[in-house]
Amino acid sequence: MTNEKRIIECVPNFSEGRDMSIVKQITDAIESVEGVLLLNVDPGEATNRTVVTFVGEPEAVVEAAFRGAKKASEVIDMRRHHGAHPRMGATDVLPLIPVSGITLEECAQLARNLAARMASEAGIPCYAYEASAFRPERKNLAVCRAGEYEALQEKLTNPDKQPDYMPMEGGLTASIPESILRCGCTAVGARDFLIAVNWNLNTTSTRRANAIAFDVREKGRPKREGNPITGKPVVDENGHAVMIPGTLKCTKAIGWYIDEYGIAQVSMNMTDINVTPLHVAFDEVCRAAHARGLRVTGTEIVGLVPKRALIEAGKYFLRKQNRSTGIPEEDIVKIAVKSMGLDDLKPFNPREKVIEYLMEDAAEMSAKLVDTTVKAFAHETSRESAAPGGGTIAAYMGALGAALGTMVANLSSHKAGWDDRCPEFSAWADRGQALMGELLALVDEDTDAFNRIMTAFGLPKKTEHEKALRAEAIEQATVHATEVPLRTMKASYEVFSICRAMAQEGNPASVSDAGVGALAARAAVLGAGLNVKINAAQLKDRAKAEVLVAEAETIMENAKREEQEIMNIVNLKL
Repeated sequence: MTNEKRIIECVPNFSEGRDMSIVKQITDAIESVEGVLLLNVDPGEATNRTVVTFVGEPEAVVEAAFRGAKKASEVIDMRRHHGAHPRMGATDVLPLIPVSGITLEECAQLARNLAARMASEAGIPCYAYEASAFRPERKNLAVCRAGEYEALQEKLTNPDKQPDYMPMEGGLTASIPESILRCGCTAVGARDFLIAVNWNLNTTSTRRANAIAFDVREKGRPKREGNPITGKPVVDENGHAVMIPGTLKCTKAIGWYIDEYGIAQVSMNMTDINVTPLHVAFDEVCRAAHARGLRVTGTEIVGLVPKRALIEAGKYFLRKQNRSTGIPEEDIVKIAVKSMGLDDLKPFNPREKVIEYLMEDAAEMSAKLVDTTVKAFAHETSRESAAPGGGTIAAYMGALGAALGTMVANLSSHKAGWDDRCPEFSAWADRGQALMGELLALVDEDTDAFNRIMTAFGLPKKTEHEKALRAEAIEQATVHATEVPLRTMKASYEVFSICRAMAQEGNPASVSDAGVGALAARAAVLGAGLNVKINAAQLKDRAKAEVLVAEAETIMENAKREEQEIMNIVNLKL
């Protein structure tokens, strides 16, 4: 995986959709976990079921899922539950879904751990389904839910049908405890993120839209004798219809007409965007529509979308244009929006549709230095407070060095007559953007590290025990404050490779910019190195301090040599 923030989504279905006071108790339990963002609560009266969606870092989401399921087991009595939707428990189904920085396999293990805890601590019998299933047949939710709540006795007492996680060792053989009669069973699992998307067509014909849907969806269309529309369906030896597969794996689609817009659409569920990404589906639907004399005029994403779906799409379309992909994230997203016509029917605001952006905007945190103006940053640094200080400025200098190297790469990628070299410079620009992002994060992390030391010094020291705890906290905070500028040094040192390549191979008109980038990188490495040394001097663990300082000094010497060699290249070209 990449250095993306680890985010998962959880979409539990609770067997209550009529009494919102009960639903509120459950969602309050979920929101009691810090770092969890509740995105949606969707109750259904006929189904007597509420679908809840929340996101966050894995540990927080798993804790919130446990608290929500436990509360549901306390406030919902399945003995009195009736509704139109299949169900077997107060928390009927509880999937964990990878959004960024985490794999489906990791989510599957988190789901198993959660199910084990729900059984042992909350007394809820749990099946492991989808990617977390132990048995192939239990990947299918319908198999786990067979017989629904009414088959609870058989589920819990039949060894072949018992849940994977039981509240008591050895399972049940006779009577069922009242607590389990109340809560029933839960299916806990992991699945891929599902994107619901509608492709807008320049037609009002549902039949034409359906034809395109059948062309592309994985299931395809029934094979027919003679006329492909009216001919008799072909069946196999078991009497099952023979299907002609569509072109897009992991997709389901139909055609329909939307009165609100006055157009037909291909409505699609994309069940695994790792297999069929959003931009691949867009191009294929466009191809299928064109083959039938139609055009895709735009795209409508229903609900939310992971950021990577738009980033991958934006980069795909940039490559088709032979343009550099090493540009700011917001520019890549804009290319994706315009290329797929996401704003065709109504404005598309990524801050309202992308999960990661919603989390960023909802997070309650102090203002970050990197989000201030250049002028405000300078003024804040100039004040009498000790932070932000040299380590923070060093990280920002490194980010500026990376930005300059990236700028030269992007200018070179688009230079007239150099079109065949665009992929080469785009790769350098991608690398520069990654380093710039890492160093900008270190800008605030360095200041936070200093503040952590100050917090440790403020701990009580009245008793010998308190003094020991305080001393240990100061030592750990100082180690962290030494390691952060060392990370700044390492990241800034990598900037030299970009600046060297751009000085040697980049647009000659921008060679001075590559030189300034190298100077900024040198300042960043040496400046961060000074912070490593001053912080290491405060460590009681002298062996660790010596190792950290020795590593810093090596990087500093190498940085001086790199900067001088790059400046020699620059000066020869000026």
